[in-house]
Amino acid sequence: MSGHIKWFGEPLKGGTVAIGIFDGVHLGHQEILNIANEFGDPVTVLTFDPHPTSVFAPDRTPTKLLTLDDRAHQLMLHGAEAVAVISFDAEFAALSPEQFIESILIKELDAKNIVVGANFTFGAKAAGDVNYLRSVSEKYGFTVTGVELVEHEHGIVSSTRIRKHLLNGGVEIARELLTRPHQLIGPVIHGEARGREIGYPTANIEVATNSTIPSDGVYAGWLTVGLNRWPAAISIGTNPTFAGVRGRQVEAYALDRDDLDLYDQEAIIEFGWRLRDTLKFDGLDPLLIQMKKDCDKARDLTSLRGLE
Repeated sequence: MSGHIKWFGEPLKGGTVAIGIFDGVHLGHQEILNIANEFGDPVTVLTFDPHPTSVFAPDRTPTKLLTLDDRAHQLMLHGAEAVAVISFDAEFAALSPEQFIESILIKELDAKNIVVGANFTFGAKAAGDVNYLRSVSEKYGFTVTGVELVEHEHGIVSSTRIRKHLLNGGVEIARELLTRPHQLIGPVIHGEARGREIGYPTANIEVATNSTIPSDGVYAGWLTVGLNRWPAAISIGTNPTFAGVRGRQVEAYALDRDDLDLYDQEAIIEFGWRLRDTLKFDGLDPLLIQMKKDCDKARDLTSLRGLE
Protein backbone atom coordinates (compact mmCIF):
# COMPACT_ATOMS: atom_id res chain seq x y z
CA MET A 1 0.00 0.00 0.00
CA SER A 2 1.33 3.42 -0.93
CA GLY A 3 0.86 6.24 1.52
CA HIS A 4 2.51 5.91 4.92
CA ILE A 5 0.94 6.89 8.24
CA LYS A 6 2.27 9.86 10.18
CA TRP A 7 1.28 9.92 13.85
CA PHE A 8 0.59 12.80 16.16
CA GLY A 9 0.64 11.39 19.68
CA GLU A 10 1.52 7.80 20.49
CA PRO A 11 0.21 5.24 17.95
CA LEU A 12 -2.94 3.51 19.17
CA LYS A 13 -4.66 0.23 18.38
CA GLY A 14 -7.87 -1.34 19.51
CA GLY A 15 -9.95 1.72 20.29
CA THR A 16 -12.44 4.00 18.58
CA VAL A 17 -11.53 5.47 15.20
CA ALA A 18 -13.09 8.67 13.84
CA ILE A 19 -12.43 9.12 10.12
CA GLY A 20 -12.54 12.24 7.96
CA ILE A 21 -10.56 15.12 6.53
CA PHE A 22 -11.52 17.42 9.42
CA ASP A 23 -10.20 20.62 7.80
CA GLY A 24 -11.06 23.37 10.26
CA VAL A 25 -12.18 21.01 13.06
CA HIS A 26 -15.49 22.89 13.05
CA LEU A 27 -18.73 22.30 14.95
CA GLY A 28 -19.63 19.27 12.82
CA HIS A 29 -16.23 17.68 13.30
CA GLN A 30 -16.40 18.37 17.02
CA GLU A 31 -19.73 16.50 17.18
CA ILE A 32 -18.10 13.45 15.57
CA LEU A 33 -15.38 13.56 18.22
CA ASN A 34 -17.91 14.00 21.02
CA ILE A 35 -19.78 10.88 19.92
CA ALA A 36 -16.54 8.95 19.41
CA ASN A 37 -15.59 9.67 23.00
CA GLU A 38 -18.89 8.32 24.31
CA PHE A 39 -17.63 4.77 23.72
CA GLY A 40 -15.13 5.22 26.54
CA ASP A 41 -12.16 3.91 24.56
CA PRO A 42 -9.14 5.92 23.42
CA VAL A 43 -10.01 7.81 20.23
CA THR A 44 -7.78 7.83 17.17
CA VAL A 45 -8.63 10.26 14.38
CA LEU A 46 -7.76 8.94 10.95
CA THR A 47 -7.31 11.76 8.46
CA PHE A 48 -5.65 12.43 5.10
CA ASP A 49 -3.05 14.79 3.67
CA PRO A 50 -2.92 16.27 1.12
CA HIS A 51 -6.63 16.82 0.49
CA PRO A 52 -8.00 13.95 -1.70
CA THR A 53 -9.17 16.48 -4.29
CA SER A 54 -5.51 17.20 -5.06
CA VAL A 55 -5.39 13.70 -6.60
CA PHE A 56 -8.85 13.54 -8.20
CA ALA A 57 -9.19 17.13 -9.44
CA PRO A 58 -6.07 19.21 -8.70
CA ASP A 59 -7.54 22.38 -10.19
CA ARG A 60 -10.37 22.24 -7.65
CA THR A 61 -8.27 21.56 -4.55
CA PRO A 62 -9.71 23.71 -1.74
CA THR A 63 -7.60 26.11 0.29
CA LYS A 64 -6.76 25.01 3.82
CA LEU A 65 -8.44 26.28 6.97
CA LEU A 66 -5.64 24.84 9.12
CA THR A 67 -2.12 23.59 8.57
CA LEU A 68 -1.71 19.86 9.17
CA ASP A 69 0.06 20.45 12.50
CA ASP A 70 -2.71 22.75 13.69
CA ARG A 71 -5.42 20.39 12.46
CA ALA A 72 -3.88 17.65 14.60
CA HIS A 73 -3.58 20.06 17.53
CA GLN A 74 -7.25 21.03 17.31
CA LEU A 75 -8.34 17.40 16.97
CA MET A 76 -6.46 16.52 20.13
CA LEU A 77 -7.90 19.52 21.95
CA HIS A 78 -11.36 18.18 21.10
CA GLY A 79 -10.87 14.67 22.36
CA ALA A 80 -8.56 12.68 20.09
CA GLU A 81 -5.81 10.86 21.93
CA ALA A 82 -3.87 10.33 18.71
CA VAL A 83 -4.10 11.44 15.09
CA ALA A 84 -3.07 9.13 12.24
CA VAL A 85 -2.46 10.92 8.93
CA ILE A 86 -2.56 8.92 5.71
CA SER A 87 -0.31 10.24 2.95
CA PHE A 88 -2.93 10.47 0.21
CA ASP A 89 -1.74 9.67 -3.30
CA ALA A 90 -3.05 8.00 -6.46
CA GLU A 91 -2.06 4.50 -5.36
CA PHE A 92 -3.78 4.88 -2.00
CA ALA A 93 -6.85 6.34 -3.72
CA ALA A 94 -7.09 3.20 -5.84
CA LEU A 95 -7.63 0.90 -2.83
CA SER A 96 -11.01 -0.80 -2.81
CA PRO A 97 -13.22 -0.27 0.25
CA GLU A 98 -12.35 -3.79 1.40
CA GLN A 99 -8.62 -3.17 1.00
CA PHE A 100 -8.92 0.10 2.95
CA ILE A 101 -10.72 -1.64 5.79
CA GLU A 102 -8.34 -4.57 5.98
CA SER A 103 -5.05 -2.69 5.51
CA ILE A 104 -5.82 0.41 7.58
CA LEU A 105 -8.77 -0.05 9.91
CA ILE A 106 -7.93 -3.62 10.88
CA LYS A 107 -4.19 -4.16 10.36
CA GLU A 108 -2.94 -0.71 11.33
CA LEU A 109 -5.58 0.45 13.83
CA ASP A 110 -7.47 -2.67 14.99
CA ALA A 111 -10.60 -0.52 15.17
CA LYS A 112 -13.36 -1.59 17.57
CA ASN A 113 -15.71 1.34 16.93
CA ILE A 114 -15.83 3.49 13.80
CA VAL A 115 -17.42 6.95 13.81
CA VAL A 116 -17.86 8.98 10.63
CA GLY A 117 -20.02 11.74 9.23
CA ALA A 118 -23.21 10.57 7.56
CA ASN A 119 -21.87 11.66 4.14
CA PHE A 120 -18.50 9.88 4.50
CA THR A 121 -17.24 7.92 1.47
CA PHE A 122 -14.03 6.00 0.94
CA GLY A 123 -12.23 3.63 -1.39
CA ALA A 124 -11.78 3.72 -5.15
CA LYS A 125 -14.50 5.73 -6.89
CA ALA A 126 -15.98 6.49 -3.43
CA ALA A 127 -17.55 3.01 -3.49
CA GLY A 128 -17.60 2.70 0.30
CA ASP A 129 -19.93 4.58 2.63
CA VAL A 130 -21.60 4.24 6.02
CA ASN A 131 -23.97 1.55 4.79
CA TYR A 132 -21.07 -0.45 3.39
CA LEU A 133 -19.23 -0.22 6.70
CA ARG A 134 -22.34 -1.46 8.51
CA SER A 135 -22.76 -4.33 6.08
CA VAL A 136 -19.28 -5.68 6.91
CA SER A 137 -19.14 -4.67 10.57
CA GLU A 138 -19.94 -8.13 11.90
CA LYS A 139 -17.33 -9.72 9.66
CA TYR A 140 -14.60 -7.43 10.95
CA GLY A 141 -15.83 -7.09 14.52
CA PHE A 142 -16.38 -3.33 14.77
CA THR A 143 -19.39 -1.11 15.36
CA VAL A 144 -20.29 1.74 13.01
CA THR A 145 -21.84 5.10 13.86
CA GLY A 146 -22.82 7.63 11.21
CA VAL A 147 -23.16 11.15 12.65
CA GLU A 148 -25.76 13.42 11.08
CA LEU A 149 -24.47 16.73 9.72
CA VAL A 150 -24.73 19.64 12.13
CA GLU A 151 -26.83 22.69 11.27
CA HIS A 152 -26.13 26.23 12.46
CA GLU A 153 -27.73 29.50 11.38
CA HIS A 154 -30.01 27.83 8.83
CA GLY A 155 -27.31 25.86 7.07
CA ILE A 156 -25.14 22.74 7.29
CA VAL A 157 -21.77 23.33 8.93
CA SER A 158 -19.04 22.44 6.45
CA SER A 159 -15.50 23.45 5.57
CA THR A 160 -16.78 24.59 2.17
CA ARG A 161 -19.32 26.92 3.80
CA ILE A 162 -16.68 28.36 6.12
CA ARG A 163 -14.32 29.05 3.19
CA LYS A 164 -17.10 30.88 1.35
CA HIS A 165 -17.80 33.07 4.37
CA LEU A 166 -14.11 33.90 4.76
CA LEU A 167 -13.66 34.74 1.10
CA ASN A 168 -16.54 37.20 1.51
CA GLY A 169 -15.03 38.69 4.67
CA GLY A 170 -17.43 36.87 7.00
CA VAL A 171 -14.97 36.19 9.77
CA GLU A 172 -17.65 36.54 12.47
CA ILE A 173 -19.82 33.66 11.21
CA ALA A 174 -16.67 31.64 10.47
CA ARG A 175 -15.68 32.15 14.11
CA GLU A 176 -19.05 30.75 15.21
CA LEU A 177 -18.79 27.70 12.96
CA LEU A 178 -15.18 27.00 13.95
CA THR A 179 -15.79 27.91 17.64
CA ARG A 180 -12.60 29.99 17.48
CA PRO A 181 -11.16 32.73 15.26
CA HIS A 182 -9.90 31.74 11.83
CA GLN A 183 -6.12 32.03 11.70
CA LEU A 184 -3.27 32.50 9.26
CA ILE A 185 0.28 31.44 10.04
CA GLY A 186 3.59 32.42 8.50
CA PRO A 187 6.94 34.12 9.03
CA VAL A 188 7.18 37.88 9.48
CA ILE A 189 8.92 39.26 6.40
CA HIS A 190 10.32 42.64 5.39
CA GLY A 191 7.90 44.91 3.58
CA GLU A 192 8.10 48.57 2.58
CA ALA A 193 8.31 49.73 6.23
CA ARG A 194 5.64 52.31 5.41
CA GLY A 195 3.63 51.47 8.52
CA ARG A 196 6.59 52.23 10.75
CA GLU A 197 7.11 55.55 8.97
CA ILE A 198 3.53 56.67 9.69
CA GLY A 199 3.36 55.43 13.28
CA TYR A 200 1.66 52.05 12.76
CA PRO A 201 4.42 49.44 12.43
CA THR A 202 2.90 46.27 11.01
CA ALA A 203 4.05 42.67 10.88
CA ASN A 204 3.90 41.59 7.24
CA ILE A 205 3.06 37.87 7.19
CA GLU A 206 4.08 35.52 4.40
CA VAL A 207 1.28 32.96 4.23
CA ALA A 208 1.22 29.75 2.21
CA THR A 209 -0.46 29.99 -1.17
CA ASN A 210 -3.01 27.31 -0.20
CA SER A 211 -4.17 29.23 2.90
CA THR A 212 -7.74 30.52 3.13
CA ILE A 213 -7.20 34.28 3.16
CA PRO A 214 -10.24 36.46 3.96
CA SER A 215 -11.28 39.07 1.41
CA ASP A 216 -9.44 42.40 1.24
CA GLY A 217 -10.34 44.67 4.11
CA VAL A 218 -9.49 45.77 7.64
CA TYR A 219 -10.15 43.44 10.56
CA ALA A 220 -9.85 43.33 14.34
CA GLY A 221 -8.21 40.33 15.95
CA TRP A 222 -4.99 39.17 17.50
CA LEU A 223 -1.32 38.77 16.60
CA THR A 224 0.68 36.03 18.29
CA VAL A 225 4.44 35.55 18.15
CA GLY A 226 5.99 33.03 20.52
CA LEU A 227 4.34 33.34 23.92
CA ASN A 228 3.05 36.86 23.24
CA ARG A 229 -0.48 37.57 21.97
CA TRP A 230 -1.50 41.14 21.27
CA PRO A 231 -4.82 42.70 20.19
CA ALA A 232 -4.34 43.80 16.61
CA ALA A 233 -5.70 45.72 13.65
CA ILE A 234 -5.26 43.59 10.53
CA SER A 235 -5.10 44.70 6.90
CA ILE A 236 -5.42 42.56 3.79
CA GLY A 237 -4.94 44.17 0.39
CA THR A 238 -2.61 46.13 -1.85
CA ASN A 239 -2.44 49.51 -0.01
CA PRO A 240 -4.11 51.41 -2.88
CA THR A 241 -3.61 54.85 -1.27
CA PHE A 242 0.11 54.74 -2.09
CA ALA A 243 1.51 54.92 -5.60
CA GLY A 244 3.02 51.89 -7.21
CA VAL A 245 2.02 48.34 -7.97
CA ARG A 246 2.31 45.87 -5.12
CA GLY A 247 1.06 42.40 -4.39
CA ARG A 248 -1.60 41.47 -1.90
CA GLN A 249 -0.34 41.72 1.65
CA VAL A 250 -1.45 40.39 5.03
CA GLU A 251 -0.35 42.77 7.79
CA ALA A 252 -1.10 43.09 11.49
CA TYR A 253 -0.44 46.03 13.82
CA ALA A 254 -0.12 45.07 17.48
CA LEU A 255 -2.17 47.84 19.07
CA ASP A 256 -0.14 50.50 20.88
CA ARG A 257 3.16 48.71 20.31
CA ASP A 258 5.93 50.35 18.30
CA ASP A 259 8.84 48.55 19.97
CA LEU A 260 8.53 45.07 18.48
CA ASP A 261 11.14 43.38 16.28
CA LEU A 262 9.37 40.33 14.86
CA TYR A 263 11.22 39.72 11.61
CA ASP A 264 11.78 36.07 10.64
CA GLN A 265 9.67 34.79 13.53
CA GLU A 266 6.55 32.71 12.96
CA ALA A 267 3.38 34.70 13.57
CA ILE A 268 -0.26 33.74 13.96
CA ILE A 269 -3.00 36.17 12.94
CA GLU A 270 -6.51 35.51 14.28
CA PHE A 271 -9.53 37.21 12.73
CA GLY A 272 -12.28 38.35 15.08
CA TRP A 273 -14.30 41.01 13.26
CA ARG A 274 -14.42 42.72 9.88
CA LEU A 275 -14.22 46.50 10.28
CA ARG A 276 -14.43 47.81 6.69
CA ASP A 277 -13.46 47.37 3.07
CA THR A 278 -10.05 48.36 1.74
CA LEU A 279 -10.33 51.96 0.53
CA LYS A 280 -8.20 54.35 -1.48
CA PHE A 281 -7.78 57.65 0.38
CA ASP A 282 -6.92 61.06 -1.06
CA GLY A 283 -3.60 61.31 0.69
CA LEU A 284 -1.95 60.37 3.97
CA ASP A 285 -3.95 62.59 6.35
CA PRO A 286 -7.40 61.04 5.72
CA LEU A 287 -5.79 57.60 5.85
CA LEU A 288 -4.30 58.32 9.28
CA ILE A 289 -7.65 59.58 10.57
CA GLN A 290 -9.31 56.36 9.45
CA MET A 291 -6.51 54.19 10.83
CA LYS A 292 -6.97 55.73 14.26
CA LYS A 293 -10.69 54.94 14.07
CA ASP A 294 -9.88 51.37 13.01
CA CYS A 295 -7.47 50.89 15.90
CA ASP A 296 -9.91 52.38 18.41
CA LYS A 297 -12.62 50.00 17.20
CA ALA A 298 -10.24 47.03 17.23
CA ARG A 299 -9.20 47.91 20.78
CA ASP A 300 -12.82 48.00 21.92
CA LEU A 301 -13.75 44.72 20.24
CA THR A 302 -10.74 42.72 21.40
CA SER A 303 -11.33 43.83 24.99
CA LEU A 304 -14.70 42.00 25.04
CA ARG A 305 -14.65 39.23 27.61
CA GLY A 306 -14.97 35.66 26.42
CA LEU A 307 -13.64 36.27 22.91
CA GLU A 308 -9.95 36.60 23.57
